[in-house]
Amino acid sequence: MPSTTLTVHVDASVNERLERLAKSTGRSRDVVAAELLNGSLDVYEWQVESIQQAISSLDRGEGIPHHEVRDWVASWGTETEKAVPGSTTKAASKGS
Repeated sequence: MPSTTLTVHVDASVNERLERLAKSTGRSRDVVAAELLNGSLDVYEWQVESIQQAISSLDRGEGIPHHEVRDWVASWGTETEKAVPGSTTKAASKGS
């Protein structure tokens, strides 16, 4: 894949950490920085997409009111444990 040059200004401490990592791995600082940037982009893109989907879901009225979630969590471990908000079954993920 063709590459391009990107100039980035970072704090001196970040540059020093990058230099140490490059030296300890036997690779150039540019290679290490490119790998870190590529990995971070994957995570950042996933986060942004997930946030946008959640906002769209709320815009469609698919959210669960806070008080329902609060009451459900407060009921955990009690004899009157409430069903998961928005469903008809109790939560089974509290350590089981």
